Amino acid sequence: MSFDTQAFRNKYRANIAPYYNPWLHGGFVLAAGLAVLAFLLRTLDQVSLLEWLTVPLTLVFYSWGEYHIHKGLGHKKLPLLPTFYKRHTGDHHSFFADGHMRYDFAKDWRVILFPAWLIVIYSCGALLAWGALCLLNENVAALFAATLVGGYLSYEILHACEHFPPENPVARLPWVRHMRHLHELHHRRELMQTHNFNIVFPLWDWIYGTLYWQTPSGERRPSAIRMQHQVDIPLPPAQVLEYASTPRRWHEWHPYHVDVTAPEGALPAGSRFEYFGGRAGQLHWEVLACEPGRLWQASARGKHGLELLVTYECAATAAGTRFVRTLEYRFASLLVRLADRLVLRRRVASDSAASLQKLAVQSVSVHGVADA
Repeated sequence: MSFDTQAFRNKYRANIAPYYNPWLHGGFVLAAGLAVLAFLLRTLDQVSLLEWLTVPLTLVFYSWGEYHIHKGLGHKKLPLLPTFYKRHTGDHHSFFADGHMRYDFAKDWRVILFPAWLIVIYSCGALLAWGALCLLNENVAALFAATLVGGYLSYEILHACEHFPPENPVARLPWVRHMRHLHELHHRRELMQTHNFNIVFPLWDWIYGTLYWQTPSGERRPSAIRMQHQVDIPLPPAQVLEYASTPRRWHEWHPYHVDVTAPEGALPAGSRFEYFGGRAGQLHWEVLACEPGRLWQASARGKHGLELLVTYECAATAAGTRFVRTLEYRFASLLVRLADRLVLRRRVASDSAASLQKLAVQSVSVHGVADA
């Protein structure tokens, strides 16, 4: 039985107290947070470059806390904090569902923003941390506490923007649009317990492998990265391809530890298998084509919207076989595409070249050198 989001919205709105003022709610959170920020920043005095490093380090810490609080309290009903779960999973995820992400009235802010009193509790905690750290370094203490409060405000503001109508100019800003789509995917009932818990910056979703991306309909897919490597092997093409297209033996020649759950032997077209390990993590594979002694091709899907196509081709030579491996891949996630451009692509190319050298050695070790 499908859930009636509109009926829940109507019931929720009917139960909002008549004296609730969304502008007062949002204004109080913003004013309280900015007041604490102003107080903390006024205590700074001749901050050194090393002390300024407190800000990015605290942002990483804040993002980690945001991830675990969202996942561990917002989506798990704990005996000591049932209200947090009810307000988040019970109310927020029932009010906003896939296809129903926009708020319609200002009073809907009540189901978007945290309760107004929470900024007071949170700020008191930040000020206690400031007081304790002042015993060590006053500038570090102020920057640490101010960054925590700034993180709270950024959560409230960006989360509200992620529920703006898609035609709103703010919702069309590049980073807001990107995070809005990640948040909409999180609101799918099959994904909300497992993926996209960061709201401001998806750092820990990326680190923990819970970042999920699906290209929005009508949006152009990113172009695939293509790389090709080859190696000469002193064996007949049929033996080389049979060995290479046996996923259960990939651990023998891949340059990193892999674990493959697959049927025995070289896999024909239509076969499916699971792969764990390496830089890609878990991959779901399907064999697309198999021509013994000539060609084998398979595709895979993984985390971060990874789509991968690998093609093995064998051509007979006077000395045996020229084995050509062509790899094509793309990431749907903008963040991971950037990481790929900066770092990952070079590592993938290095791994691919190393794997072919190891394939040549291992295949000869298994089959022996072909007779001249």
